[in-house]
Amino acid sequence: MALFIELFGDYLEHPASDGFLQGEICGLTVSREKRQMIVRLKLDKLEPFAVFATVQRELCTAFQLHEVHIWPRYPSSLFTCDYLPQIIERLGNMGVPVNGFFNGCKCDYDGTTLLIYMTHGGQEHLEEIHCAQKISQIIQQEFDLKVQIDFDGVLDITPDSSLYHNMVEKARPAPIAYTPPAPHEKKAVVEDAVCPAAEKLSFDAESLPFEPNSMVTLYGKSPKGKPQEMAQVNIESGAVTVWGDVFKIDRRTSRDEKTLILSIFFTDYTSSYCAKVIGRFDKKMKGLEQLKQGNTVVMHGMIEFDRFDHENVMRPDSIAVVKKVSRKDLSEEKRVELHMHSNMSAMDGMTPAAKLVQRAYEFGHKAVAITDHGVAQAFPDCMNAVRKIRKGGGNIKVIYGVEAYFVDDMIHAVSGSAKGDFNSKIIVFDIETTGLSAATERITEIGAVKLQNGEIVDRMDTFVNPERAIPYEITKLTGITDDDVRDAPSEAEALQMFYQFCGGDDAVLVAHNASFDTSFIRQAARRSGMSYGFTAIDTVVMSRSLFPELKKHKLDIVAKHLGLGDFNHHRACDDAEVLAKIFQKMMGILKSEKACNCIEKINTSLAAVDVKKSPMYHQILLVRNYEGLRNLYKLISISHLDYYSKKPRIPKSKLMEYREGLIVGSACEAGQLYRAISQGKSWGELCRLAKFYDYLEIQPLGNNEFMIRNNKVSSVDTLKEYNETIVRLGEKLNIPVVATCDVHFMDAGDAKFRAILMGGMGFSDADQQAPLYFRTTDEMLKEFEYLGAEKAHEVVITNTNLIADMIEDIKPIPDGTFTPTIPGSDEDLQRITWEKAKAMYGYQGQIPELVEKRLNRELGSIIKHGFAVLYMIAQKLVARSEEGGYHVGSRGSVGSSFVATMAGISEVNPLPPHYYCPKCQYSEFITDGSVGSGFDLPEKVCPKCGTTFKQDGHDIPFETFLGFDGDKAPDIDLNFSGEYQSQIHKYTEELFGSTHVFKAGTISTVAEKTAYGFVKKYAQERGMVMTRAEEERLSLGCTGVKRTTGQHPGGMVVVPSNHEVYDFTAVQRPADDANSDITTTHFDFHSLHDTILKLDELGHDVPTMYKYLEDMTGIDVNDVPMNDSKVMSLFVSTEALGVTEEDIGCNTGTLGIPEFGTNFVRNMLIEAQPKNFSDLLQISGLSHGTDVWLGNAQELIKNKTCTISNVIGTRDSIMTYLLHKGLEPKMAFKIMEITRKGNAPRLLTEEHMSAMKEHGVPQWYVDSCLKIKYMFPKAHAAAYDIASIRLCWFKVYHPLAFYAVIFTVRGDDFDAEAAVAGKPATKNKMQNLLALGNERTAKDEGVLTMLQIIHECQARGIQFLPVDLYKSHYRVYQVEDKKIRLPFMSLKGVGEAAAKKLWEAAKNEDFISADDITNRTGVSKSVIEMLRSAGALGDLPETSQVSFF
Repeated sequence: MALFIELFGDYLEHPASDGFLQGEICGLTVSREKRQMIVRLKLDKLEPFAVFATVQRELCTAFQLHEVHIWPRYPSSLFTCDYLPQIIERLGNMGVPVNGFFNGCKCDYDGTTLLIYMTHGGQEHLEEIHCAQKISQIIQQEFDLKVQIDFDGVLDITPDSSLYHNMVEKARPAPIAYTPPAPHEKKAVVEDAVCPAAEKLSFDAESLPFEPNSMVTLYGKSPKGKPQEMAQVNIESGAVTVWGDVFKIDRRTSRDEKTLILSIFFTDYTSSYCAKVIGRFDKKMKGLEQLKQGNTVVMHGMIEFDRFDHENVMRPDSIAVVKKVSRKDLSEEKRVELHMHSNMSAMDGMTPAAKLVQRAYEFGHKAVAITDHGVAQAFPDCMNAVRKIRKGGGNIKVIYGVEAYFVDDMIHAVSGSAKGDFNSKIIVFDIETTGLSAATERITEIGAVKLQNGEIVDRMDTFVNPERAIPYEITKLTGITDDDVRDAPSEAEALQMFYQFCGGDDAVLVAHNASFDTSFIRQAARRSGMSYGFTAIDTVVMSRSLFPELKKHKLDIVAKHLGLGDFNHHRACDDAEVLAKIFQKMMGILKSEKACNCIEKINTSLAAVDVKKSPMYHQILLVRNYEGLRNLYKLISISHLDYYSKKPRIPKSKLMEYREGLIVGSACEAGQLYRAISQGKSWGELCRLAKFYDYLEIQPLGNNEFMIRNNKVSSVDTLKEYNETIVRLGEKLNIPVVATCDVHFMDAGDAKFRAILMGGMGFSDADQQAPLYFRTTDEMLKEFEYLGAEKAHEVVITNTNLIADMIEDIKPIPDGTFTPTIPGSDEDLQRITWEKAKAMYGYQGQIPELVEKRLNRELGSIIKHGFAVLYMIAQKLVARSEEGGYHVGSRGSVGSSFVATMAGISEVNPLPPHYYCPKCQYSEFITDGSVGSGFDLPEKVCPKCGTTFKQDGHDIPFETFLGFDGDKAPDIDLNFSGEYQSQIHKYTEELFGSTHVFKAGTISTVAEKTAYGFVKKYAQERGMVMTRAEEERLSLGCTGVKRTTGQHPGGMVVVPSNHEVYDFTAVQRPADDANSDITTTHFDFHSLHDTILKLDELGHDVPTMYKYLEDMTGIDVNDVPMNDSKVMSLFVSTEALGVTEEDIGCNTGTLGIPEFGTNFVRNMLIEAQPKNFSDLLQISGLSHGTDVWLGNAQELIKNKTCTISNVIGTRDSIMTYLLHKGLEPKMAFKIMEITRKGNAPRLLTEEHMSAMKEHGVPQWYVDSCLKIKYMFPKAHAAAYDIASIRLCWFKVYHPLAFYAVIFTVRGDDFDAEAAVAGKPATKNKMQNLLALGNERTAKDEGVLTMLQIIHECQARGIQFLPVDLYKSHYRVYQVEDKKIRLPFMSLKGVGEAAAKKLWEAAKNEDFISADDITNRTGVSKSVIEMLRSAGALGDLPETSQVSFF
């Protein structure tokens, strides 16, 4: 092998010893995946470990690897006791916690055993980390010796000794456990460890934006040194000091809960790092509890490679927080920003509206406008931000607006004042230029044709010397070269020739896209000192009106449409000639079809332009008052519903109709006025355009510097001229001119986020971001100082405040709740519920006191707060579905309401467990908490009439639905059959009218995972290497930006009949799909949740299954018993199915059962061993909660602390448990509310703790509460479990029907081939998928689940019949001869439409051939092939033809 110096010598900055460099490489391993290299080096003499560490770091850097390990191979004779410190150093570098334990130790070596004499104890710890084995391994690797390691000397130290705390406790932190602290102790800890006083900055803060005397040290000693830029820091830097803003904190504990692992992600905006602190949760770590996202920190420490994260991280030894000097607006007079985009400007604006409003408030601005592109979806966020500021004692006004996509749909084919019939002289012309901007580019050719009496009478054509080189791309387009124009007439000479041809500047010009051609003529005339008074006719505008069937109206396309043949396009002479012929045709059409024969009538004769195909301009619409708000919502709705084409367009005609209450601004470079200026339009034309606006807008020069890069303007001076022109227009027309930032992100550094998104969308100039950040007043005054101090003050401060003062302080969504009305709702709800209660519990005409009190209390709250109509709406919807033959399931907390049960809305009975007699209505209640669910009560007969009792009741408090005082608006969610959902939606429209019912809108934003993909792509395309923390920061900066809109799967929003939807929101199509017939709310439904009614009419499989099971068996699902022992056994065993675990590869009988069929829940069932329905409620609660099973209830059950019956399973069980323990109801409710939302560690007070302790609540119960992040409602769990029990009953007693229904309703992944082939084939396919392990996709998982159900079905002796042309249904799996017949749709590739055609055709007449099938059904050849391969065609011939030979 080679010597080390031969392979690696060139990559070392610090040469090692000759002995090291001359070492022979005897092994080299490189892992591309892990970015790791291992070198085995044969050396003749011992080398210090520091040499290895240095070389390893240098090679890591040189080869951009995560890890380099150099393992020496020494002669065995070189090993002595003196080598032990090198081994200990190597162990420490590997992350083994040995530092300190071997200080001062001695050792003996006898050739086989190394005896180490300890002086500081720690044997127990060293044995736990297998230190002896690790030392032995290193010796064997390096010296090829097998050496036994023994410890002697001082092996143990007492826990109260200083050595113990300095050594063992540092290496092995104690477990974190909650202990309710005494009041004074808690205060002392907070004051001493958590809130140290601010101090002077201990580090060199020169040029850094930190407030003096603002440092608070949280960890270690105060940081020293001068902070370096993170971009310059790496693993070679040694000890460094850095600063940064914290953007993410990750707090975790080790698996054994003995170690706190704190990851602090922070950035100084040159790069980002993750700082990792690992240690015991003691006083030293306590200070870090105060660290929050958004803090600015200064740290001192080392950059090291983290073997767990495979990333360089910072290991700080000191951490302090400092106060950063924030950006402030220090001007005495403040500006107002009138043009600002939030993250609701799709894939364009970056900052949430609330943050922008907060920044404006911090700047001291009295108002700020939000003007997103085409939408108002940030309005609710703004409203909430204002509410929060005012709640804190501050004040700001939000100006609500939109940057509209404006289309001038008024016909302007003719501009100018000329009159005359079509027989008068008309000049048709075209020009070629060096570029697109009339202000900076020049004419290279003029071609013209003269019409007289509608006929061509003369022609002219001349090249023009542009006095500059013609760009290569222009030459490619036109064929005009520098040689062609070198000796051509000058601009002034050519223009004089053109004027002479026209007969003066009072002629009528015709051009295709006349604004372009005439702008060049006008600018040339200005430069040549010539007048310009032409009237111009634009044939593009005429074409859009006369030929709306054309998608595009380019000259060659229009010529072809009119049958004028080919021509040399992009040469002025040829273009002018063919345009003259086009105009002749157009004049003929105008005469014959429009009765128009003169120039002045052309505009009025043409039909309105096609708004969807016309040019768009930006325009600002600000809401002045509430009438303006309604009109803005109408305009946004119109733009989305009627005129959407790539963007939501607002026609000028509609804006004029709904302009009342709005203030219209001219917007940015993309505005109509700015574009007209850049095109060189006449002063009169500019005045005409400007008069339409209430104010004119100018922006910083940097916003439009792209025009210089794109050669649209020659220099920044031209941009200044454009802004000065706007200012002159304002002065001339007495229209205020305002300066705006056109904000797209909050701070200048945030431009990076926008660059990443734009790069991801393919923009080539993504990195050339305009400075679209939120500027202060002084910054804006400086931007416009070229206008003069007085004018700059006017446009920046005076006029922006003037506009702001015109605008009322409004709320985009009104306060209050606006529910629809159904006359007599209060009376109907009372009647229906009391009648039902009497029918169930009215023994001898008397309802039990418990029932009466509950019903009275609920009805009182519901009617008092106006909620009866909501219950009656739900009751009507359920009744309609039941009439249609489909049961309805409830979800959420509605089952907590006894009124909902009595009204037929919910199948869950929230009363305490009880018996009731279906014959005489006698009842018995169990109220001591000894029974969790009425379904668990043993069978019993009525002592009054001898009828078998029914059991019910799940002990769910009403408070969990409508709050403790019953004043919380009810959220009634219902599960309708997916097959009947559309009918329910239609019925909702019948109830309230189609103009008052809309789908609930949703807004989709860039998710963190998607943002990470954008960041990775951005970095890869630019060859950038980022730390993972920097990738994280940039990803977070890109998240939350709006991508598109959608619709809630079942949410229907109902507007009261005495209001219009525009009183609350605009409306639109989901995903901006112009072809959709669905109308959604413009605002996300969460924003309207507390204002107008949203009905959750969700589609679900279970009600569909009920329908099919009832149809197949004739058994009403409501008659299925809830306490059948065989059914209950399915949750822990397969015995009731008549198969073993080995037969089906599953240890429960719940395959195919909703909520209980997944691997996760089946494992929960085996661990928890539920014995009754109340245990199943616990399982469902635990499987849907967060941090309630893993690391919580699971451990309690494993450790036998408690059983599944008494862990905390659902949110409601906390309240009922505490009530049964004797706690006061309001406190029990409060503890439940705090815990279920994951706030127990922060909000449970000493009063709460003490009350629970005094009433005998065990400590494990309190500890469990402290871990919970989210809890599932018991009513929801009960609804799920009732459905599961019913389906399980059919699975046990009617298996054929059960499996046929499961496959019918959830058969998307059904494998017909495996089903028909039999159990071995199914098992083989299952094993193939299982063998994929973690490589299985989501689709694979779905197929595997379906194969498991098929396999179980086969194991129970049920066979499948193949698809048959005449016996198969198109989608229903039918029971036939105690087997299951597959439908057409069970075959892959046979869709519903094809299957239905096959089924319907087969019912009418037998097929005579495969061709006959195709002819009668229209199905494809691939479907025929699928049928043949499945054996469905039998011996049916291919063709219907008969052969006589």
